Amino acid sequence: MEIETFVLCDAATDYRGKLNILGTFDTIHAKEFPVVWPHCALALRVRFSKIEEGEHRVRISFMDEDGHSILPPLDGTVRVRFGPDAKTLPTNMILNMERLKLETPGEYSIHLAIDGRQEKSLPLYLRLRRERGEEEEGEGGETE
Repeated sequence: MEIETFVLCDAATDYRGKLNILGTFDTIHAKEFPVVWPHCALALRVRFSKIEEGEHRVRISFMDEDGHSILPPLDGTVRVRFGPDAKTLPTNMILNMERLKLETPGEYSIHLAIDGRQEKSLPLYLRLRRERGEEEEGEGGETE
């Protein structure tokens, strides 16, 4: 199994096996806390080998910098079925999140586990937005 894509983004769709991703990011600047982020999505593309055919458990965990869950873990399954000529098979998964509430500035993390094994993690930095002209160079990201 290979994780080809695992990103936090503004939006994602799966159209006939094509994973479409809009606006990936890892930083949110907010003017006050807590902040409620209106919409974002996690986009995931996993490539399975023929030997991995069958059902796989997927778990997404969202944690604060102290390792506390900020959402209940999200559990699901994906069933991988191969055609007669396929050697590998990509599977797209999208998790849309509405009104994500983040209490304090800091570093958050999103963890991906498949079949009980930690596969990948993403950082999400939540920062206090400075007044116009005060942003440091290289400090991009989404703004509330």
